[in-house]
Amino acid sequence: MNKNELISAVADATGLSKSDAANAVENVFDTITKALSGGDEVRLVGFGTFSVGKRKESTGRNPRTGEEMKIKASNQPKFKAGKGLKDAVN
Repeated sequence: MNKNELISAVADATGLSKSDAANAVENVFDTITKALSGGDEVRLVGFGTFSVGKRKESTGRNPRTGEEMKIKASNQPKFKAGKGLKDAVN
């Protein structure tokens, strides 16, 4: 399912127009993104938890040349599925 299909499914399930559903979906994504950018976690009971993991600086190799290179430290978004989501999938 892609984003447009998700918007259509939300519109059908709620009776909202597609533009209102698109607005709602975009706002959910924006809110999660802002919370993660600010260092917060987003916990949706029964669905899962969005969080930010810290990745340390490391040394890697350029696959073309074999030359060593530094990989910068970065923040990585993570998602851990909750029990409700795991049970629904299995």
